[in-house]
Amino acid sequence: MIQKGTEAERLAVEDTYKYWKKWGPYLADRQWGTVREDYSEHGTSWEFIDHDKARSNAYRWGEEGIAGFCDSREILCLAPAFWNGKDAILKERLFGLTNNQGNHGEDVKELYFHQVSSPTHSYCKFLYKYPQNEFPYGDLVGGNQRSRDEFEYELLDTGVFKNSAYFDCFIEYAKADVNDILMKVTVVNRGSKAADIHVLPHLWFRNFWKHNKRHTRPTMKSISDSSVMSRSTRNGRYYFYHEGGKQLFCENETNNSRIYNIPNDVEYVKDGINEHVIHGKPTVNPEKNGSKFAVWHKLKLKAGEEKTIRIRLSKIKLQDPWTNFDAIFSQRIAECEDFYNQTIKKDMPETHQAIAKSAFAGLLWTKQFYYYDVFKWLFGGPGEIRPNRTNLRNFSWQHLTNRHIISMPDKWEYPWYAAWDLAFHMASFVEVDPFFAKEQLLLVLKENYMHPNGQIPAYEWNFSDVNPPVHSWAVWHVFEKDKTYTGKGDIEFLEKAFQKLLLNFTWWVNQKDKSGTDLFEGGFLGLDNIGVFDRNHMPPGITRMQQADATSWMAMFTLNMLRMSLELSKTNKIYEEAAAKFFRHFLNIAWAMHHIGKKDISLWDDQDNFYYDVVEMSSGVTDRLKVRSLVGVIPMFAVEIMHKDLFEELKEFRIRANEIIRTRPDLASLISNLDDPNEEGNYLFSIMRGFRLEHLLKRLLDEDEFLSDYGIRSLSKYHEKNPFVFQYHGYHQIQYEPGESRSNMFGGNSNWRGPIWMPINYMIIQSLRKYYTFYGPTYQYEFPTGSGKKLNLKQIANELTKRLIKLFEANSNGKFQYHADDSNKTFTKDEHFKNLHLFYEFFDGDNGKGLGASHQTGWTALIANLIMEMDED
Repeated sequence: MIQKGTEAERLAVEDTYKYWKKWGPYLADRQWGTVREDYSEHGTSWEFIDHDKARSNAYRWGEEGIAGFCDSREILCLAPAFWNGKDAILKERLFGLTNNQGNHGEDVKELYFHQVSSPTHSYCKFLYKYPQNEFPYGDLVGGNQRSRDEFEYELLDTGVFKNSAYFDCFIEYAKADVNDILMKVTVVNRGSKAADIHVLPHLWFRNFWKHNKRHTRPTMKSISDSSVMSRSTRNGRYYFYHEGGKQLFCENETNNSRIYNIPNDVEYVKDGINEHVIHGKPTVNPEKNGSKFAVWHKLKLKAGEEKTIRIRLSKIKLQDPWTNFDAIFSQRIAECEDFYNQTIKKDMPETHQAIAKSAFAGLLWTKQFYYYDVFKWLFGGPGEIRPNRTNLRNFSWQHLTNRHIISMPDKWEYPWYAAWDLAFHMASFVEVDPFFAKEQLLLVLKENYMHPNGQIPAYEWNFSDVNPPVHSWAVWHVFEKDKTYTGKGDIEFLEKAFQKLLLNFTWWVNQKDKSGTDLFEGGFLGLDNIGVFDRNHMPPGITRMQQADATSWMAMFTLNMLRMSLELSKTNKIYEEAAAKFFRHFLNIAWAMHHIGKKDISLWDDQDNFYYDVVEMSSGVTDRLKVRSLVGVIPMFAVEIMHKDLFEELKEFRIRANEIIRTRPDLASLISNLDDPNEEGNYLFSIMRGFRLEHLLKRLLDEDEFLSDYGIRSLSKYHEKNPFVFQYHGYHQIQYEPGESRSNMFGGNSNWRGPIWMPINYMIIQSLRKYYTFYGPTYQYEFPTGSGKKLNLKQIANELTKRLIKLFEANSNGKFQYHADDSNKTFTKDEHFKNLHLFYEFFDGDNGKGLGASHQTGWTALIANLIMEMDED
């Protein structure tokens, strides 16, 4: 048995899913409305299982709950449910609007906060705010029947939290050991009057037996008035201990009668506990057994009063589960605090420490057990009737079988992994759990994830969509950070990733550079509607588009592979071959970006001093799409700094690199001279030499263009008064919009026409720091443009960081900037709200308002990196 120790010691244990990470907050916030659970004929995922059906439908591929815990195979699930005595249903899951209901797409309509988690989840804390009056389900649906030009109608707008008539429900977990889980649910009445609340901690089995005949139905049964035993062939026995309350049992089986109007397979179905508590129906098993269980606590709380319910789930049959209960919680809390005190430097402002801790909490809480076997989803499992599908979504991904704990962008609004999101998540995860960061990056490169042709799966709505190739960047970032912290690099991790990334690189070259000119056509590349038209489905008459961002991402990919191969060459000289190959490929891409075809039209416009996409039309005309967007900024990401000592060790590479330069000096002239390091002995590998960087920065740091008070916009504000129009077989226009986009090009949540996105800002700042390493403090640029004030590149990176941090700081009115328009002032005046952070998907380019998904801690957690990296300088 693993010895208990500090959090860092627990993290260092190999195969942690058998040990301290076996249990965690791996339950989805939303399983309904997902592609995985969609068995409709025409692929109407949002409607097949909606929120109303969710309480009655036994899922095929996963489970959901509020602040839920489960094991790493989601065999057993543990989560609380609540009832205020007025709602028509139990609060077992978070409510929100579907993509067809929300005026800006899918949108959770609840108030919850990830407060803390240790990396192994030995201690976790979550806050859910539950109204004392009837939850306004209908009002939220009706209130959002608005135009795209209007703000979303939120839960606080309904008035249900007026006069603080709500409960704070704190859900905490602590691990006594690997299979010994302690749970506390503490409910606080924040209102001015006494109020009733029902708390129902649930324990249930995911329904793994219906679709797999190898497994028999598991059981739970009462063994005393205060304990229940669960038993399964998959995980043996567990004992559930509780203090007081009434035991309720049913089966985790679909209520066919309610949903499909056909007889039920069993008597006591999934919604039996709901029907019994709400309506008093005899829908729970009087024999006290089943595959789903809850213990029903009825509480009456005076104004300001709090009460705690204690639960323990253990492999061990305990004589007294409560003797050391509170002591274990205290110990795990202290260990968690100690871990973050060592991780986050104490010399930074307390407000910045709090932001970083909140970001890491959300990141850790947003792990999820993700199960999706595409072949079985398409055709059914052994002995099953084939599903009736006309929409064979992801048909070409039949090899793909996901059954793992994976970092999600947002477990309600995006409860599925996304390739480029995950890469950014790992840039933050490496700060608290480098083991998990490395494991996740290798996971999506495995043979049951990566397509046989080398493509990395994008996301479940369409695994074949193309996300930017940032995986190599994440691998190198994680390797370097881990090496800094441990003092030695994980060469085995780097080599494993490199070998698989070779396949992915080849896929890009073969599929997205079909003409073989080193210019790439990735499509929308995750940036949705940032183009004047849909770059995945171009207008008639466009025969080809050379994309500045796709080509630049590939230049960055090439540099990442070059740097990795050079590192691997230190211990295996064979990798010098790969290094020479990627060096040449990088030069080829750099050349191609500035020389296109016979007409020699460059992606770089010498008149505007900016990079643009270039289109070829059926008329034979070739032209630039002069949209000033992130598309033209991304070329600065293709930058790497290497020290001369590295090349001195690798003589074969140096010989071959010099031969390339000798025979094609025109290629080498595009980048830093390999024979001319700076004073510190560093070489600069970059598409952008000094003059191009200088001119790009003039636009990037111009407050009338990209520079906002809160970071870098995704589209230049120049286009607010000067929309770009493209007319060829149709009329297409793009205009700056600081917040939610009016374009529905990619659905309701398509918003790249002006707002600030944290991951791109992080990449910009990281790039500036690399350029500073080469150019040093003497190279200075105006910041902001036109101000007359000059800063070096490190200072500019820090100034941009400060602007991004301002989003999360209280402004002069005492409001977090992302809630500056808090019209009902709840987040400002309610002392139980004002220090709680949310992590929005993106932010308004003018006022910093938080927009999109509200718990997108995944890549918005990069604010923690920025805080920690700025304070290192």
